[in-house]
Parts: sequence; structure tokens; C-alpha cells
Amino acid sequence: MTPPPARRRRTGANGSMPAHNLPRRGTVRRAQAITTYGVGSLVAVDHESFIVSGLDEADRSWSDREAPRIHERRLERLLGVDHFRLPPASDDDSNDGLRVRRFPLMHSCPECNELQRHRDFTPPPGRSVCGTCEVDLVPSRFVVACEAGHLDEFPYWQWVHRSTDRGSAASGKCGGKLRMRTSGRTSSLRSILVSCTCGKVPEVSMEGSFRRSALKDLGLTCRGTRPWLGTSVPAGGCGRPLRTLQRGSSSVWQPVLKSALSIPPWSSGRADPLAGHWEKLRKYDDPARVEAYLDAVFDEPWPLSLDEVMTLLDAEREEEAEGDAAPSFDHRYRALRNKEYERLRAGNDESQHSREEEFVCESPLGDQSVLDPLGVTGPMLVKKLREVRALKAFTRLVDAESTTDAKEMPLSEKPLRWLPAMEVRGEGVFLRLSEERLGIWEKAPAVAARAERIRTAHQRVLEQRADDPSRAVLSPATPRMVLLHTLAHVLVNEWSLESGYPAASLRERLYAADDMAGVLVYTATSDSAGSLGGLVAQGEPELLDRTVRSAMRRAEWCSADPLCMEAETSGTSGTNLAACHACVMLPETSCEHNNIILDRGLLVGTPDNPDLGFFAHILGG
Repeated sequence: MTPPPARRRRTGANGSMPAHNLPRRGTVRRAQAITTYGVGSLVAVDHESFIVSGLDEADRSWSDREAPRIHERRLERLLGVDHFRLPPASDDDSNDGLRVRRFPLMHSCPECNELQRHRDFTPPPGRSVCGTCEVDLVPSRFVVACEAGHLDEFPYWQWVHRSTDRGSAASGKCGGKLRMRTSGRTSSLRSILVSCTCGKVPEVSMEGSFRRSALKDLGLTCRGTRPWLGTSVPAGGCGRPLRTLQRGSSSVWQPVLKSALSIPPWSSGRADPLAGHWEKLRKYDDPARVEAYLDAVFDEPWPLSLDEVMTLLDAEREEEAEGDAAPSFDHRYRALRNKEYERLRAGNDESQHSREEEFVCESPLGDQSVLDPLGVTGPMLVKKLREVRALKAFTRLVDAESTTDAKEMPLSEKPLRWLPAMEVRGEGVFLRLSEERLGIWEKAPAVAARAERIRTAHQRVLEQRADDPSRAVLSPATPRMVLLHTLAHVLVNEWSLESGYPAASLRERLYAADDMAGVLVYTATSDSAGSLGGLVAQGEPELLDRTVRSAMRRAEWCSADPLCMEAETSGTSGTNLAACHACVMLPETSCEHNNIILDRGLLVGTPDNPDLGFFAHILGG
């Protein structure tokens, strides 16, 4: 995030000041407003720190021109909203953008060492400097959070006065002022020293403040503050244990993102005028009642014919997750992926649709039998693709995907019928593995044992991250999953060399289940690198055969071998085997699973067991 260039003060149409004339503090890209700097996250701009405000006032502050509405019915139904909105881009001519609030409020002056709230330094308007020393103030490096998603200031008063009476210390009635300095002896917390001018307590360091029980020992629990929604403290508080975090830690804010591909019959955009009406239309099975509803809502002609509306309603009911009357969110999300897999297999010929069609998926023209020796089947050229990624909520301290009861924090105080989202248009290649060969391979004892090592390590991590280990989600690390995930990574690395795309602009989408074994590699950026055509060309059978063979030969060797291949564990908490940044790991934006559940050994075999790999038979020697 960089500060904007110098700008002239904006004026209204008649020369008057606009309704909102808030100072600008920086710029972010649209994608960052979903993935990095979303609601509730902390943003550093030069020497200042802010928290992105909630969406309660966004309907008023986001203009339709700068934050247009977009639709993806399948994802809207999953998330229970009527539409999505693109976050406003921070262009030089934009009228407004993301609203932010200053946080943390506690600052220190490196000159006079005072530690107090920002306003108490009496800085000049629009600046963050000490009113006495005229040097830039430093926002507090430390914040506290709880697993329910609340965020608060670090309790410096209580930390310094922990050896005195807690009642007077907690209320700040000692009469002194806090000071913070750095001894400079080391770069550890021991060198950060906090004191109070009251003289009743000695100078203390920040060492030990990150212990899990550090704030609990002071009798402090979460107050339930939500600074991105306002400064008020809810009655009763939260009461959960607090954890100290560094302001820039990734644990402070973790987005909960959900995405979907636009597939027929929703991918033409013709159904968009009916957004907001589908929940009512779904109640009617009789075409006559649907017709009566359309007559009451729309003037002639209707946006869609009655037959088209009935077709869309049938498609929506068909995608409903089977099983329980009230399926879980995860169950419905898997059903959404299942339908994508079916459509990618079936294709969607461009010649049969209008230019508005957002999903074009065709079989390659070449002879697909050349792929049979590889165990690869069903390649599809995805010539046009649209993906919508929505920010559903966010978490703190815990990963929402690691537990079944993660405390997801909403983006607004009042429920909204929309969510911020971004859309990506591009291209891709889809391929599957032979079910017959895959079924034989994954039943081999050596394969199952190697995948079980990864699954056990990953399950242990999930249980450690979950508030209650018994509620941790089950690890997806099956032999099939590890194989498809590692295959996707080596293909991305190979195609980044062959197709002209940087690896960071390609992304994987995995379809791994008992009845699915597919990989979609597609362009993942919204800039000009999204649709150059070079990736689709790689899906022709002759080129794909050459690519897979080259990728396997490259995966045979890593510059970190033999350590990489022979390591008992690697990656985060041992959730990989033969995988490192020198061989198969990708930029974080390209991977669905944060570079875990990877193993080259299941692709190409190991020195001790060369036949272990699914593709070992195509490698010479």
C-alpha cells in the first residue's frame, strides 16, 4: 500500500464541497480489498496504521460507478445474498474508497518516549506527529485479540502495574504517564521497555507478553471490542482469553473466501435481472404461478421467457446437496464444486452460444489417445472462464478451515444482502486422471502408507489450531488428493515456462473425491495477463503429453536433494514430504491449500521405491 500522489481538493458540480471530504491515506487494488486489506484488517500506510471499517455505510459511500454490482447466482445462493459488489478502486479520479479508522490508538514518540493515545499528542490536523517533538509517531506494535474475532489495544497500564494493586492500575489512576523506549541491546522483546512516571513500579520489558496465559494472569479477558465497527464497548463483554499479537501478524486477520465458476445455465448473464427474486420463485413448482409472479413484478416483455425461468429453477434444484433436509454449509459448497466438475467434463461449445457466454469449454482437436500411457484423460480447453471470489467473513487467531466451529466475524453490524467480491476472467486447461489406473495405484500399501504420514501430520495441525480438538475438521490428505495437488503444482511451474504466464498469475482448482479426480489450472489475475491464449494452447494432447513428461523429469530432481526427497517431514508442521520451494511449491496466490499436502514421491517415486509414483512408468532408468 503506497501513498497517493498529490491531488487537488475535490469540489462538487457547482464548485461546492462534496458531501464527503475525508482525507485519503493510501491506495489498494481491488483484489487486495478482498484478500489482504478486507474489512477488519490492519493496513499500514507509511508510519501510520488503520483498520478497514465495516460495510454498514458502504451502500451510501460506494458509488455504483466505482463499486458496481455483479452476480453469480450459484455463489449468491450458497452465501445467502442477492448480489455482490466490487470494492471501489483507488484510482486518482475516484470519489471515495474504503473507509478506515485509526487503530491502534496507542502511539509512542521515539524522541520523548511518551506512550499514550494518538489524540493526547495533540498532533496538527491531518498529520501523525508529536505535538511537542514534531517527529513521526509510531503506532503500537502490539494488539490483543480473541478467537471470537474481537480486537483491542494492548493493556500497557496493566502490564506495567502488574505488581501493584490491580484495581488502581486497571483504572489508570496512578497519576503517572507511560513511556516506552528501546535499549538497543538486542532485537528481542526484552529490549522493549515500558515504564510509568508514577514511580510506584519498576521499568518492565515486553518479554513474556506473548505467552498464552500472560494476560489471563493479569485477570484480563476480552471486552468484545470491534474497532472496525466503532469505538463502543458492548455490555457484558466477551470474556474469552486474550492473546497478544504483533500488529502485522497474519493471525490478526484471516479472510474467509468462497469462490465459484460461472457455468451454464447461469453463465450467459441473462438471469441477472431476476436477482433478488429467486428465493420467492423457488417456492413455485407450477409454471402458472411462476408466470403470475413475473407478471406482477415485471412489465412486458419479461427479462426471460417462462421456459428459461423454469429451466433455471430446475438447474438450481438439481444442484442442491443430497442427503439431509438441512445440509451443512460445507456440504452445499461441495455440491457446488461437484456441479463444476460435471460441467467441465461435459464442456460448452462456443458455437452454440452468444458472445455474452462466460463459460466456453471445448474438447481439443488432437488425438487424445497419446495421453493414455500417462494415465491422463479428458483434457478440456477452457477458452472463456469467469470466477467470482467473495469475502464472506474473517477470523482471528484460528483458521476457519481448521475447525467446524470457527468464530467467523461478520463484515457489518447489521445483516446485509450483499458481500464484497472480485471477478476474474481468463482461460484454463482441465484434465482428469484415469479412474481405473488411479484406483489400482491408490490401493497399493506403500502409497497408502506414505499418504497416511501426511494425513496424520495435517490432522495434528488441524487439532492444534482448533479451539476444541474434537471439533477439528478431517484432513483431506488422501493419496488421490496429494497426487492431484502435487500434479497441479508441477504443471503450473511447467506452464509458467512454456505459456508466457508468470506462476503467480496461474491458479489451481482441485476436484478430488471418491468420484472426482480432476485439475483445473487457470489464469488467476484480473489484469491483462488473464486472457492471452497461451495457456489454452497447452491443452492440446500433443503439447500436454510433452508438458507432463517434461514436468515429471523436472520433478525427479530438486536442487535440495537428497535432503528434500529423503526428508521424513517438510513444510508447515510436517504437512509435506518431498516438497520445497526449490521444486514444487508455488506462490501463495496460486495454491488452494497454502503449499501443504504435497509430495513429489507420489508423482515420480523415491530412490528406495521407484515404482511408488503414479507417473514413475514414463521415466527412463
